[in-house]
Amino acid sequence: MSASVPAALPISGTESVETQPPVAISAFRAFLSRLNDSLRNSLSERRPWPELADRSTFSKPESFSDATLRIRKNYSYFRVNYLMVIGVTLAFSLIFHPFSLLLLLGLLFSWIILYLFRPADQPLIIFGRTFSDRETLGILVIFSIFVIFLTSVGSLIISAIMLGFGLVCAHGAFRAPDDLFLDDEEPAATGFLSFIGGAASNAVTATVPTISNTRI
Repeated sequence: MSASVPAALPISGTESVETQPPVAISAFRAFLSRLNDSLRNSLSERRPWPELADRSTFSKPESFSDATLRIRKNYSYFRVNYLMVIGVTLAFSLIFHPFSLLLLLGLLFSWIILYLFRPADQPLIIFGRTFSDRETLGILVIFSIFVIFLTSVGSLIISAIMLGFGLVCAHGAFRAPDDLFLDDEEPAATGFLSFIGGAASNAVTATVPTISNTRI
């Protein structure tokens, strides 16, 4: 009697596939890391605050053109400090209006969770209905318009920015920039307005290949 040889079972290649961390988490961590680095680099360019508040340098401008020239020179020198003043003014305005702050945070996290860092292979499902990327984007845009223009958030943000801008212009107009040593060639974009865009673009550039691979 010949012994029967059991048939060889096929080996599936799917068992060797290693699990990878979610794309959204890695992309969000890369964004926060680059944002933190850019923030530190921008804050390192701020001028000393005692130099900003030196009373001996304040004087009345001779004319409107002189005030405009002072504002332009002081802004070139105290750019980061001025942007911090506007940012602090906006932050205090939101803190004293907690309802507007909660609405703004809800809008921000809605964009982050539902669109920016949501994996491309995971559709948005709400109440058993699947939404495409275009439908999700449209819902977020409508929600953003509602929060900013139909609630107190928009007017609060505009008022806080205008208040901070007024403080910056008043300081720049009454501070004589004669003691400032301005460089002839300055960076085109520095400060808080540039590090956000730079960090976001770098994070998106770093994560686009990974997201595109998940869609294939």
